[in-house]
Formats: sequence, structure tokens, C-alpha cells
Amino acid sequence: MKYVKKSYKCEKCRDTGWILVPQSNSAPIAISCKCRELDKIKNDWKRSGIKIEQNNLTFSNFSVWNESSRKARDIALAYYKDFSSIRTFRKSSILFCGQVGGGKTHLSIALALNFLKKGIKVVYMPYRDSIMKIKQNIMDDEYYQKIISKYQLAEVLLIDDLFKGKISESDISIIFEIINYRYLNNLPMIISTECVLEKLLNIDEAIGSRIYEMCKGYIMEIQKASGNNYRLR
Repeated sequence: MKYVKKSYKCEKCRDTGWILVPQSNSAPIAISCKCRELDKIKNDWKRSGIKIEQNNLTFSNFSVWNESSRKARDIALAYYKDFSSIRTFRKSSILFCGQVGGGKTHLSIALALNFLKKGIKVVYMPYRDSIMKIKQNIMDDEYYQKIISKYQLAEVLLIDDLFKGKISESDISIIFEIINYRYLNNLPMIISTECVLEKLLNIDEAIGSRIYEMCKGYIMEIQKASGNNYRLR
């Protein structure tokens, strides 16, 4: 009978989620495999309504319909190409801002999907939903610290629709806590927002200036014009 070698999604842990590390004077220690952490992150994405494996928000599915959309795609591709060489520096983030329907979320998620395929852990933060959940549990210190740390410490953080809707002082305080930590520790972010740079600075100069410095070189500001709205083509 011919032996058929079993294939695994992850050869390191053989799909168990754990790796045994030999010890010289004791029994092996089991440590969590990176694939287990990635699976958890993918499940978090799924709970936010985004199925990683079945998602159509890819670079190949991005429609270029005018010069602005072409420039946005090219900046996203340049960032993806440069990422491994810039990721440990202050200027390691990317910002898509401006016109509704300009492809900001599509390109942000396309970047995240490609990073996830490479084993880079991208945490998805849908701004409005995340802020609401944090504020609802703000008196629960353990929950607050857990969720804030999740966004502060993510290998890459995707903030989608930053400052969407009515903005309160507590919203600004929470976002500053997250962004300032990542700013001080040179941790990359992918940010999409309808706010242009000037508006970000007007909302809060400390947040806006940090975003500008971290994203300098990879900023796509889509001008407010109906021709830049894919949905109105």
C-alpha cells in the first residue's frame, strides 16, 4: 500500500496550534504557534463582517476609473513593496483620506489581506463600532486595558473610517491613547478616513500631526468631487 504523506496548513505545528520546545533538564515546553495567533486575528475580522478567505477587496479587483483612483492604487502598491524595509521606522504607515467612495477602504483591506497572507498580523479596527464598544465598557478597567492594548500592540493596525460620525472628547482621548503609543514605538498603521489632513489637524492637532509624520510619503488625499466617487460612476 502506497504511503501518502499528510499535508498540513502549518508544517511547524502540524495544525495543532502548539510547538514543543525541547528543554535540557525537563520536559518540553509547549508554546503557541504563530498560525494560532493568525487564526485568532482572522476570526476577529470575521466577527467584524469580513471573511478573509472569501473577500473580494483585493488589488486585482480594484477598479481604476480615473487618475485619482490610479494614484491611490499606485501608492498602496508602493507601500506594500516598501513595507519590509520601512516597517521599523517612524514613517511606516499609510493614509487614505478624503472623498466618499474613493476606494479608501478597498485599498486598506487589500493591503491587510496581502500582509495576512505573508503571516503579518493585521488587527482590524472599524472605528465607529470599536469606539462605541470601548466607551460602553469604559468603567470595566480590565476590559478597557485589554482592548486598548490589542490596538496599541498590533503588529499592524488598520483603522477604518477614522472619526466617522459625531466626535466627542472621549473619542479623541481614546484614539490619542492608541495612536500615540504606536507613534512612540514606530508601529505601522493603515488608516482610512473621510477627513482630509486639514480636518484631522483641526479635530486634534496632536493626533493629526502624528498621523501626518507616520504616513509621510504614503498619503493619498482624494479630492472632494463626485467624479472621485466610484459609486456615482
